[in-house]
Amino acid sequence: MRVALFGGSFDPPHVAHQMASFWAVSTGQVDGVLWAPCRTHPFGKDLAPYEDRLQMCRLAAAGLAGAEVSTLDRDAAAEGRTLPALRHLIAQRKDDEVFLLVGADLLQERARWHGADEIERLARFLVVGRAGFGGTPELPAVSSSAIRAALGRGEDVSALLPQAVLAYVHERGLYGTR
Repeated sequence: MRVALFGGSFDPPHVAHQMASFWAVSTGQVDGVLWAPCRTHPFGKDLAPYEDRLQMCRLAAAGLAGAEVSTLDRDAAAEGRTLPALRHLIAQRKDDEVFLLVGADLLQERARWHGADEIERLARFLVVGRAGFGGTPELPAVSSSAIRAALGRGEDVSALLPQAVLAYVHERGLYGTR
């Protein structure tokens, strides 16, 4: 099986995350996409609680062919770092070919990643475009940080978040929605 590790903050997971996952599976790049929200951000960025982001990923991935949500970052004690998560995944799935599903914006930062050379030896990259960064396919210009800011201002983000995720955000009062 060919599986793509799709790690990130997912704070919150949005429609472009869904599109990336759908593209990877529907075009036959991989057989499955493993959504793995980081428990903590490797550069100390404040995040919504892990359990909330994990549940939002479950809601966003529900119904997407080949999508699965994992606690890999927590289980591997990876602390948001790709290398330990990748090592843990490879140890669990010895017979699988592992890919990393990343946005073109993150790919440009990979020299800053802990163990970047080893990461490139362990997994092939599947790169989706982001507005301003190039790549094919180019996903819509949607960002979690812009969504958080808009939610904090009380703006409508219903075109940017899966309905179930938006309902969860309001139910839990995340991102200043109370």
